Amino acid sequence: MKVPAFSFIIPVLNEQGRIGPLLQVLADCYPGSQLLVVDGGSTDATVAEARAHCGEVICSEPGRAVQMNTGARAANGAYLFFLHADTLPTISEAELQQYIASGPPWGFFRVRLSGCHWMFRVIEWAMNLRSGLTAVATGDQMIFVRRDLFVESGGFAVIPLMEDIEYCKRLRKEARPLLVRQVVETSSRRWEQGGIISTVVRMWTLRLAYFLGVPPSRLKAHYVNG
Repeated sequence: MKVPAFSFIIPVLNEQGRIGPLLQVLADCYPGSQLLVVDGGSTDATVAEARAHCGEVICSEPGRAVQMNTGARAANGAYLFFLHADTLPTISEAELQQYIASGPPWGFFRVRLSGCHWMFRVIEWAMNLRSGLTAVATGDQMIFVRRDLFVESGGFAVIPLMEDIEYCKRLRKEARPLLVRQVVETSSRRWEQGGIISTVVRMWTLRLAYFLGVPPSRLKAHYVNG
């Protein structure tokens, strides 16, 4: 059996209407890649929708870190790509192969928000600048890791929030990430639902509190999923 170059691991919770179209795009754009959906206890039709588009659907304990680690254990690709259900890659398979040909240990993508408001251009610019300077990405940026490094590093810390930031900080001690210039487009629904300014303030406050040592278990109560 041929081992795929890429395994896309998608943690989901109540993503009916989003997971099916995403899986169809991934199957069309990256034929031969492994698509792994890890459900954390959805109460809608997410699992049925995923199974209609993807042969590998895993039921897991809830929690994004737990779900991504569960998916990684079932993955057999040389590289693991961690992708949100509301995030869409725009890079072609040929371009992705070129980036991976150099064997980068890990990396992430630039992000573009789906909304048309001019403030989204400012937000995405700030996100890309920050992640480029700090080598710390968020889950919206399709973090990818070479599978052997993922195993050696122990994967994501099982914490209720900030698992992406915590993991990037550990990985950057091992190697500088590859920043892929092509973007992934992620939904702006979180900002649209919560208000652009208030959502930005909340997210930056949470990051600052985490930096100052506030436990993720306390921060979780103030986090709003998009």
